Amino acid sequence: MPLEDGIIGRNSDGSLNEDYCKWCYDYVKRYDELSDDGQFEEFKNKLINEINSLEIEGMPKIEWLNPLDGNFVNLEYPLPGGTSAKFLDDGTTYLGTQLEPEFGGDRCFGVLANMDFILICTYAENGADPELVLYKKR
Repeated sequence: MPLEDGIIGRNSDGSLNEDYCKWCYDYVKRYDELSDDGQFEEFKNKLINEINSLEIEGMPKIEWLNPLDGNFVNLEYPLPGGTSAKFLDDGTTYLGTQLEPEFGGDRCFGVLANMDFILICTYAENGADPELVLYKKR
């Protein structure tokens, strides 16, 4: 992806890191901090197993989680009574993925997680009409 100044990652000294966008760079920094002793891979594998054990109807098993920027995935969900709410922080990087449903159709499953929660939703093209399937504190 072409990197513009506004989305280029920054090193701890403030200099630009042109290898990564700011969201991937944040993810890579955290990965490096945890990867020396294998904690991050262990956490990610446990998270994948935990999500798959939920056995959400129509949702295929997850094989991989990607870093996703909160600003991109923070959808506004309708709530009972006509209100709506966002559950994420735009400035945070989450682990997640998008999955095509096993039963077909025009909606996708979205899966997001971190150390504190798992969120599973469905949505139409470009995140339209999101519906919360599960929000589980960890």
